[in-house]
Amino acid sequence: MAAHLSRRTLFGLVGAGAGAYLLGACGGGDSGDPDDPQAINWWHIQNTDPMLPVWAAMAKEYQSAHDGVTVEIQPLENEAFKAKLTTATQAGSPPDLFQSWGGGVLKQQVDAGLVRDLTDDVRPWIDTLLPAAVQPFTVDGKIYGVPFDVGMVGFWYNKDLFASAGVTAAPTTWAGLLDAVRKLKAAGTVPIALAGKEKWPGHYYWAYLAMRIGGLGALQQAAKDGNFDTPDFVAAGERLKELVDLQPFQKGFLGADYSSPDGQAATMGNGGAAMELMGQWAPSVQVSSSTSKKGIGDKLGFFPFPAVEGGRGSASEAFGGGNGFAVGKDAPASTVDFLRTLLTVDNQRKAAATGAVLPTVTAAADAISDANNRVVAQTLAAATGFQLYLDQAYPPAVGQQVNDSVAALVAGDKSAEQIVKDITAVAKNQ
Repeated sequence: MAAHLSRRTLFGLVGAGAGAYLLGACGGGDSGDPDDPQAINWWHIQNTDPMLPVWAAMAKEYQSAHDGVTVEIQPLENEAFKAKLTTATQAGSPPDLFQSWGGGVLKQQVDAGLVRDLTDDVRPWIDTLLPAAVQPFTVDGKIYGVPFDVGMVGFWYNKDLFASAGVTAAPTTWAGLLDAVRKLKAAGTVPIALAGKEKWPGHYYWAYLAMRIGGLGALQQAAKDGNFDTPDFVAAGERLKELVDLQPFQKGFLGADYSSPDGQAATMGNGGAAMELMGQWAPSVQVSSSTSKKGIGDKLGFFPFPAVEGGRGSASEAFGGGNGFAVGKDAPASTVDFLRTLLTVDNQRKAAATGAVLPTVTAAADAISDANNRVVAQTLAAATGFQLYLDQAYPPAVGQQVNDSVAALVAGDKSAEQIVKDITAVAKNQ
């Protein structure tokens, strides 16, 4: 279901190798003693610098402190992870510890009995985490996952390219954004980088437009009745079509990945586009994907998704989510203890220091050194509402159809009216 946080709740937010690459999915069962010989099979999607070596180092440190415990890591690219996890869960064999965004996907795993109820395990320390970060991992009042990162999606932009095109301020309205795109194109600059091949980055536009036009209530109602064939969702597609018609994206965007050397993040990191709509991890991936491995440095800025004139949603409502981990049903006893280790203040500070993670442990917030990430954290803390990514908030089939349908709209293959009918047809069958 869609996640909605009140303003009051949001104000509460105050060296080793990559490891073994496994084909199997299961761990060694629950021995009852975290120090007994056992192997933790850990799948995560931080498969590039800076977090890849950080996770590996934490695993190595844990192994050194626990004789007989090994952590077998399988880093996977985002879409490859989703496909592999689907195969594993359909076989009833989830990994011991694995990436989760909570929401509808986690609920299906809970309903299928594939993940462990962590409520009692985490009770002694869960209150050290931001309440908003935990909410997407809570199903029917019980906790089934633990978030290590929280944030929101917004526009990352190249200040120099904006200035060269005569865009003197970050757009605060949709009309203003379209005007900025026109100015950037007139200046010979690619306005927006987009990973069209992966689909999920494109859904951010439609989701945010639906939020700004219909408010969070429209998304919540769609989650309840499975009906997206409403004026608000159609209007979201029509506004997105306005942007697409301006041809704002880089050449070959429909075949572009997100983090490959010629993908969305690299296009931004190499100064090849003026903007991208992406989550709080964007700066670090821009750096790691760029040719220089430095990105664009202090040229990078951030602004929230703009308001839509006449819309019922507010520009202070945020769209995003967090990265976390769930524990498989047959995970060995040490898995939750290892998960707890990842969420200590010291380890959260190490993760935050990379710039790729906005920590969920409140005491680790002082480790956010990047100026733009501090802006994201402040924007999120001041938000008046929150919506989880649609491809995670809704059941998996609905989320996938949202991604597919928005991609079809962006490619010019389907209209705003057609895609809401396609999404509704899938949602009604859930």
